[in-house]
Amino acid sequence: MTSAPSPIRRFTGWHMTAILAAFFAVVIAVNMLMATVAVRSFGGTVVENSYVASQKFNGWLAQARAQRRLGWRDAVTLDAGRHVGLALKDAKGAPLAGVVVTAVAQHPLGRAPDMPLAFRETAPGVYVSDRVLPKGRWQLRFDLRLAGREEHLLREVD
Repeated sequence: MTSAPSPIRRFTGWHMTAILAAFFAVVIAVNMLMATVAVRSFGGTVVENSYVASQKFNGWLAQARAQRRLGWRDAVTLDAGRHVGLALKDAKGAPLAGVVVTAVAQHPLGRAPDMPLAFRETAPGVYVSDRVLPKGRWQLRFDLRLAGREEHLLREVD
C-alpha cells in the first residue's frame, strides 16, 4: 500500500497580505523608535538665530587668534566633588596670579539652565569654582580679567 501524497499548501493572496502587513509593521515600528530617540536626545536649538550667529563668526575668530597670540596655557579639571579647577600659566610657563575668573556653565543641548560660576584663587595661578557642577556634560565659557584686559576660553567638562 502506498501512502497518499501529502497535499502541497498553496501560496495564496492571504499569505502575501500577511507578509506585506508584517513588513510594513516592522518599518513603521523602526521609524517610530528612531523618531522617539531623536526627539528625546535633542533638547533644543544650538543658537537662537543662525543668521545673527553667522554675523558674529568673524569676531569669534578674531578673539581666538588674539587668545592664541597671548600664549596662555590652561588646564581645566573636575575634582571628585565636581568643583571646577582652572590652572593658568603665561607664555613663559609662570603662573598667572591675580586673575579675576568667572565662568558660565552651559548644557550643550540646553536641557539645563545656564549656571554662573565664580572662582577663588587657592594658589598662584590655580582657581577653584564656588559651586559644583551637576552630573552630565557641560560647556564652560571662562571670562578672565587681568590688568584691564579680558580674554575668553571655552572648554568642555564631562
